[in-house]
Amino acid sequence: MSKEYGTLKAQIRLPTTDLIIVPHKGEPLIVSPAFGPNTYNSNVEAMNKEVYNSEQFPNITFREPLTQESISAAAFEFESRARPEIFDPRWLQAGRIVRTQEGVFTNTTELDEAKLKAMLDSAEKVNGIYLINDQIAFAPYESFETGVQEGEKFAEGGLARALEHTEEKVAENLAKIAAKGFYPRGVDVWRFDSVKKPISKVAGLGSDWFYGNNRLDVDGYYWVDYGSGYAFGVRETGEAS
Repeated sequence: MSKEYGTLKAQIRLPTTDLIIVPHKGEPLIVSPAFGPNTYNSNVEAMNKEVYNSEQFPNITFREPLTQESISAAAFEFESRARPEIFDPRWLQAGRIVRTQEGVFTNTTELDEAKLKAMLDSAEKVNGIYLINDQIAFAPYESFETGVQEGEKFAEGGLARALEHTEEKVAENLAKIAAKGFYPRGVDVWRFDSVKKPISKVAGLGSDWFYGNNRLDVDGYYWVDYGSGYAFGVRETGEAS
């Protein structure tokens, strides 16, 4: 038989990746293993490249996560996954926030003060925070405390509930992450200060290395193009089959 006849073996040229299916607001959510360590912009850029998992999930791309999606992904098997792989060596880039003079918006890059105010004018206040739509929330500074505090107190505060986008009185997943069994020295909420003009940042969560990884840091200062952390990608459809 001539060499030009026969079977042409299939080749997978795309990089391959595992997928993680986590519970999120009562539904399954498909996320990637964390991208990084790199800047947030670089991690998001990496999410947009096609990868292969299986015949069921070929040619996958990911999008950047909402803060509530990142938290659900981190809380799933936290002790064996996110803590040793992300929180202890670096930190989790949970998602975009905008700090303003009055409080913190989640999952937006809007910096126009008039437009931000319009968001609040059309939103209902629930347990001290504003759930503007199914993605964006706003936590007034008076709804949460900064500095070192117990994990339970942090999870009950407005910042935790806005990051988790919940109308409940406790941010359930952050309560699990911040539990005394993981962080006996509590939680340190810092760099969530009032600013003269709205400023876009990335919310960071990680173990405090100074205290031997026994305190949870919640930081509102990270830039999208500075710092080296990890971020979960969310499968474009956002749903598991």
